Amino acid sequence: MIPARTRHTLAIVGAGAAGALTAIQVCETAARRRAPLDLVLIDPAPEAGRGTAYATPDPRHRLNVPAGGMSCYPDDPGHLTRWLCRHGEPTVTADDFITRYRFGAYLADTLGQAIVRAHGVVRVRRVRARAESCADAADGRVEVRLADGGRLSADSAVLATGPAPGSGAWAPSALRTSPRFVAAPWVPGALDGPLADTADVLLVGTGLTAVDLALTLDRPGRVLHAVSRGGLLPQPHALHPAGSMPPPEGLTGASLAELRRAVYRHAGRALRRHGDWRPALDSLRPHTAQLWGSLTPGERAEFLERDGALWNTHRHRMAPATAEALARVRASRRLRVHSGRIAEARTEPDGTVAVVLADGRTLRAGWVIDCTGPGRHLDDPLWHALVDAGAAVAGPLGMGVATRDGRLLDAHGRAARPLFTLGAPRRGELWETTAVPEIRVQAAALARELLAPLTPPVRRSRRRPVDGHGLALSTHADAAAAYRTGLDRVLKVRAGAEDAFRRAVALDPGFALGHAALALLGHECGAEVDVPRALAEAQRSARERADDRERSFVDVVTCRVHGTDADGTALLGHLDAHPGDALALAAAVPTIAFSGVSDLDDAYALQLVERTSPAYDGHWFHTSLLAFLRQGQGRFHEAGELAHRALAAEPASGHAVHALAHVHYECGVHESGRDWLDAWVSGQGRGAVHRAHFSWHIALHELALDDPAAVRRRWFAHLAPGRVSGVRALVDSGSLLWRARLSGSWPGQVPATDVLDSVAREVVERPATAFTALHAAVALAAAGDTAALRRLRDHAAGADSVQREVIVPLCEAFAALVEERFHEAARGLDALLPVLRKVGGSAAQREVVEETLLYALVADGRCDAARRLLDSRLDRKPAPRDRRMLAALPR
Repeated sequence: MIPARTRHTLAIVGAGAAGALTAIQVCETAARRRAPLDLVLIDPAPEAGRGTAYATPDPRHRLNVPAGGMSCYPDDPGHLTRWLCRHGEPTVTADDFITRYRFGAYLADTLGQAIVRAHGVVRVRRVRARAESCADAADGRVEVRLADGGRLSADSAVLATGPAPGSGAWAPSALRTSPRFVAAPWVPGALDGPLADTADVLLVGTGLTAVDLALTLDRPGRVLHAVSRGGLLPQPHALHPAGSMPPPEGLTGASLAELRRAVYRHAGRALRRHGDWRPALDSLRPHTAQLWGSLTPGERAEFLERDGALWNTHRHRMAPATAEALARVRASRRLRVHSGRIAEARTEPDGTVAVVLADGRTLRAGWVIDCTGPGRHLDDPLWHALVDAGAAVAGPLGMGVATRDGRLLDAHGRAARPLFTLGAPRRGELWETTAVPEIRVQAAALARELLAPLTPPVRRSRRRPVDGHGLALSTHADAAAAYRTGLDRVLKVRAGAEDAFRRAVALDPGFALGHAALALLGHECGAEVDVPRALAEAQRSARERADDRERSFVDVVTCRVHGTDADGTALLGHLDAHPGDALALAAAVPTIAFSGVSDLDDAYALQLVERTSPAYDGHWFHTSLLAFLRQGQGRFHEAGELAHRALAAEPASGHAVHALAHVHYECGVHESGRDWLDAWVSGQGRGAVHRAHFSWHIALHELALDDPAAVRRRWFAHLAPGRVSGVRALVDSGSLLWRARLSGSWPGQVPATDVLDSVAREVVERPATAFTALHAAVALAAAGDTAALRRLRDHAAGADSVQREVIVPLCEAFAALVEERFHEAARGLDALLPVLRKVGGSAAQREVVEETLLYALVADGRCDAARRLLDSRLDRKPAPRDRRMLAALPR
């Protein structure tokens, strides 16, 4: 009889930032690995995620790291900014410094979402109590004893207790016992007295805590004194970051004196190169722990004594808005900063406190507040109990506790117990370990280590589920079935693919291909997908459970999302190794579903499809792609035959219908082409995901037939905002309006602004692909928005090579047209025609640029050039509209 598998119990003591980040990583890693787990969060606070740091509701208290560096996920740096955009702050950027309270809400929500996604694998329980000790229990387990008398047994525990409270050892005894002394300012209610009083306040310490409290306590008529040994306030962050630079070479194995000289030289180089020392210091951040570890104990002590204050004031900086507010308070003399050491204190007859500095100066205040920050020693009953039992020992220089990769070392130097920690308790080991960017990396590493023994072994059986083309999938049968549905819908160009892929990853959060497919749809098709999030999930899952093909596909999607595979090297290499990967083939060939590889010319695309033919054995999808490429070659008769063959096997094949639509249009078969496609859209095409695009094709026929009333009816029935949105609105609705206006088929002003309003501004002004950028430029030109055209141009100038080569001059030409500089517009558009194919898409889509050129030529009075262009168009395909325009040109 096989014994029942027992669930592992993990206790996380502390539910502030460190505990929440650990719980998030544990929940998501367990869900991906299908590792059953009971997770217990132990903390007396009413809400998980805030802790002390992020519970302050004062809107003047801001993060001291910009939002782009504060994501919960080290491999998804934009997660926080996207969360803020979805929660009422659509204009936030990665360089903004948000309030600490807002960040606490983000932590709590992200934890809640992680718990929901892990439901069924991870059972989470919240214990609102304080842990007072953690002792050995039977079978290698640990027992956590709570302040309310409760006990909890766990297989392992993470002690995420946060920074140690300040010891107040610097304060004279007369001050420590004074009712006018606030030893712990962040404890709820601690500032009630100073806030209600109007007396002056002395802040002991000049770091970030003192800065926050100075802004909270400032008011007219009150003087705030701040004192520290060096009298140094934190430096501000730059209002506009100067850029980045690599760290200096030769730091490994250097002595403290050598490091000091190297860092000063590095700062000097930054000043000469950027006009700012900050990039130099920021470049050291990933290496600080390694450098700290390379120092001897004596060198570490010397650093703390000689360099610590200077390092902290430059390394832990204020938000620009905070620095500006503080400067105003100092300029008004309501904040006065002093350097010195406190020697004694006494209470005056009027109740004020007189603090005497070592040099004899006396500062008088109604309140004295300890702002010296966290203490070196973990002064907490839990840690005292562990140290007394020999289960933990103090860390280097007495800071925190001794650990090995986050695991507690006992009095014998062994990592014998399943006890772990992260963040501030590892300060002696790592030095820089109290900020979210460091803690989130530690949390991810802890989750992997904790769950490694619990992860079921990956079985490579011969009965793995397969996709619709026989390729094995690293998932279970139910998730594979959902994936097959999604893949089938993508290949047919039918609605529901996104929902099917979502179902696949909901059934198996560790299914790499499901996440990658979602990322691809979001990136290239405008699906409602958090693309960076889906991509990060795909990468994590691929590392943990995927075969070579799946990992290769995830790499391909990563390259496409990041814009590092413009020439298609990764995608084409993947197809060489795995020709039967239908989703990859669909992404490579520019059709209705995907823009394809931008540098893939028609001949090579055809070779690619022909080369992969043996893997498909005449499958309707492969035949449909071949039909589309044949029409691109101008082999319209052959393309039509192939399309009809594919439709006979699968009448819902959107790719085959798309190929046939192009055949009809390029051959000038406008009436029968319109009628055939209209019938399909009303029948088999009802479930097509790009139904609007097929309607656009019908409208092209109607434009060519010079039927303005039909074009307007088609637009309002199938292409107006509300019926279509997102990228599809740009590609179809916006371009149709522009073409209708250019040919005189839409009297009056076209409703292009309505189209733009239905598309996210980021998609319009910061598009991911050149194909989308082309149509964004068209829609902006139709709306007459030259300012946005120039913003799009500026984005394209810093994007991939195709956007730089094509979209930048295209935006300039369209702006010239809108501003009625027609000669300049015509010259720019004419120069673009030979390279326009690089943006991808079809000839019918790119034709909008040629039609814009025709309009510019006529408006510029260059009728002979316009006549030559119209003759060329009519030679390619007959169209009543072009004949009418030609006849209207003056001789």
